[in-house]
Amino acid sequence: MPPFPPCPLQKVFLSQLNRDDAFYMAFAFNRAIDAWNDDEVPIGAIVVVGGEIVGSAHNRVSGTGDPTAHAEIIAITQAASAIGDWRLKDATLYVTKEPCPMCSGACIMSRVSRVVYAVSDQKMGCLGGATDLNALPASNHHFVVDRGVMEHLCRELIQAYFRLKRVSAPAPETS
Repeated sequence: MPPFPPCPLQKVFLSQLNRDDAFYMAFAFNRAIDAWNDDEVPIGAIVVVGGEIVGSAHNRVSGTGDPTAHAEIIAITQAASAIGDWRLKDATLYVTKEPCPMCSGACIMSRVSRVVYAVSDQKMGCLGGATDLNALPASNHHFVVDRGVMEHLCRELIQAYFRLKRVSAPAPETS
């Protein structure tokens, strides 16, 4: 099978003078482009504590053969290691697509204070898309959720990837 085409979108580099949600989401977006270039579903995530990026990852499911190797899980693991504590109580997770059930659960279990995502996922998103794990009343932890930061660009990346995947997928065999 020929290599997957390189990503048609360019990485985004914003001024460090304004370290707002778009600034940090640009880093997650750039990690999503790295995922594309590794022929992984283009999702990127970063974890920020005190204005510093302490975790940064993209999906690695295909490359590792590990169904848990989502960008959020890897970034959360890196962040916990960087700060020396599994409780990420002062952390913000930035991710290009709404976290799935596993990743939403990891946000709860790691005690992040905030999750910012770009694109909602009505099929598998668990922070308001398909359901909202953060709203479980008996949960021992809840966090702030902000949606839609850099949504257009992140959606364009994901849609372009799957459009190309459908075109380059081998035709099903017929008997």
